[in-house]
Amino acid sequence: MAALARSVLVTGSNRGIGLELVRQLAASPRPPQHIFATCRDPGGPRGKALQELAAQHPSIKLVQLDTVNLPSIRGAVRAVGSHLKDQGLNLLINNAGISSHATLLSLDSQEMLSVFATNAIGPLQVAKEFLPLLEKAAKGSGQEGLSCSRAAIINVSTKLGSIGLCLGVHQAPMYPYRASKAAQNMVTRCLAVELQDKGILCTAIHPGWVKTDMGTEKAPLTVEHSVRGILTVLASLSQDTSGAFLDWEGNSLPW
Repeated sequence: MAALARSVLVTGSNRGIGLELVRQLAASPRPPQHIFATCRDPGGPRGKALQELAAQHPSIKLVQLDTVNLPSIRGAVRAVGSHLKDQGLNLLINNAGISSHATLLSLDSQEMLSVFATNAIGPLQVAKEFLPLLEKAAKGSGQEGLSCSRAAIINVSTKLGSIGLCLGVHQAPMYPYRASKAAQNMVTRCLAVELQDKGILCTAIHPGWVKTDMGTEKAPLTVEHSVRGILTVLASLSQDTSGAFLDWEGNSLPW
């Protein structure tokens, strides 16, 4: 089985789905040559699990990246580029995100703006700054068509951001979270259209309701099961699924 990609970068990789993505990628039979595990403070106490994982796998490189801080993003681009030398970045997984359970009565504008900054603007800014490395990978791959092994941006989304499913999903309104993820979904569609001619795939993935700090213990799906499914879906993506909104089992979801 071929490696999913030669190089992969995961944002928000110090816990939950991000950490498990790094873990399963590193432990796969054909792991990526470079796994860039990024978070706001990889050397701090919240990065302990990531530090331990990196000590076991030389393919894992820890990179500081705060997705709402432009100088931090640009510093990460420089760090990743120095590791890759003359080769580009194949796969960018925008996983970092924050939740909010604000209701109509409890929300305020600052919370709305903060969640949008992380969940919608952050992934777009990260994609913009890493675009030269993604373009380099797409041009140098020698491959036709679109795939994660050539060049791809994957945005970790949620069905709670689906406008089509909203009336049938009876969780709390969660205005900042759900609206920001709907905006992120539109970002995904726009990126897919703009970048397809550059050889870069872009897809949104719903990981399911997962037992993580964000998903809580009430969630029915383990992080191991979710990530195993996500990686299987990523390996199957092509030009036919660029711009799609899929779940961890590969099913299409309404926007």
